[in-house]
Amino acid sequence: MKNFSKISGLGIISALVFTSSAYSQELTLESLQAENAFVFNTLLFLIGGFLVMFMAAGFAMLEAGLVRSKNVSMQCLKNISLYSVAGIMYWCLGYSLMYTQVNGGYLGTFLPYSWPDAGVVNEGEYSVGSDWFFQMVFCATTASIVSGTLAERIKFWPFLIFTAILTGILYPIAGSWKWGAGWLDTMNFQDFAGSTLVHSVGGWAALTGAIILGARKGRYGPGGQVTPMPGSNIPLATLGTFILWLGWFGFNGGSQLALSGNVNASDISRIFINTNLAAAGGVVAVIILLQLVYKRIDVTMALNGALAGLVSITAEPLTPSPLAAIIIGAIGGAIVVFAVPALDKLKIDDVVGAIPVHLLAGIWGTMAVPITNSGASYAMQSVGVVAYAAFTIIASGIIWYVMKATIGIRVSDEEEYLGLDKSEIGVEAYPEFASGRV
Repeated sequence: MKNFSKISGLGIISALVFTSSAYSQELTLESLQAENAFVFNTLLFLIGGFLVMFMAAGFAMLEAGLVRSKNVSMQCLKNISLYSVAGIMYWCLGYSLMYTQVNGGYLGTFLPYSWPDAGVVNEGEYSVGSDWFFQMVFCATTASIVSGTLAERIKFWPFLIFTAILTGILYPIAGSWKWGAGWLDTMNFQDFAGSTLVHSVGGWAALTGAIILGARKGRYGPGGQVTPMPGSNIPLATLGTFILWLGWFGFNGGSQLALSGNVNASDISRIFINTNLAAAGGVVAVIILLQLVYKRIDVTMALNGALAGLVSITAEPLTPSPLAAIIIGAIGGAIVVFAVPALDKLKIDDVVGAIPVHLLAGIWGTMAVPITNSGASYAMQSVGVVAYAAFTIIASGIIWYVMKATIGIRVSDEEEYLGLDKSEIGVEAYPEFASGRV
């Protein structure tokens, strides 16, 4: 009986040890899974952020190639400056305004964001720092859109002041409406990676600025005459387009917001495919239409066709089939072909074609979401498009008009003739070839 008791006792102890060990292993497995998810999700934000940050170089090269040689240095200066200002403003104010305590409302808080201390594991399913970096480069992209449209005649410092307000206040407020769980999010407005939140907001700000600033001298003449002002470096503009195309995989793929698990990894792959096909569809549509309508192909239109295709697919890059992605991108490219001359008829001078690419293709992409995403509705998509248009036009219009009435936003006729490289900053991009002024 004693021996039986001893055996029974050993059995109970063994069972407890085994159960405890199994429970410990289960906890360890769960913690490992959570930690792996944290690492992979954070890695997605960082890699996506790196790629979108490289788009800043793409915008700089695209704009440097599409402006005249006497304004190239200014565009390079504007692009590195706007990226820097956007980073600081989004750290000081923008991130908190976009994501803190929005709660279905219209904006977050103006209080500084409470950043985790060094060595402390960030809360949630990913690092807060990685999320900030990913969202910041999106913010900078919005300002890059404005830069190209207003090139060759806007003063440097008023542009930078507008950039600070846009990236620190206007874009974060607009972003909070959807991505910050604001009022549009509660109404089920859909914008996966920012056809409207990023591209149309930047496009509306650019359009408003272009109208208030006016066209370049000599661009438009009597009787609807349009004077061509070709860019200085087509290879550079082409390089910029390819850089933007590459960066867009981070733009759209990173917006999946998670890399943990087979489903997320598979979805990101599908997003990559659709993103690439939409850009290709935009190019092919442009070159075919140009050949049919004008009997010759403009390379700058083809470059913008790729970008319009990318903008068009950005609102919903996951749910379309590959064929649907090509068609969505192709329609974006067609918009460029017909919108560029339409803007010239209205005497709206958009130096790099950013308004057709980012604004109009952005609207198209946003309204196309319900075609492939059954969870979206045309009514709610329309509400979002109109809301962002009204907010951005009114807010940016006030800023442009106030600066125009106080410090002035446009260089003098003489400075514009000489070129902003020489008159505004004193550093010419091509000094050996800049003896003539056009």
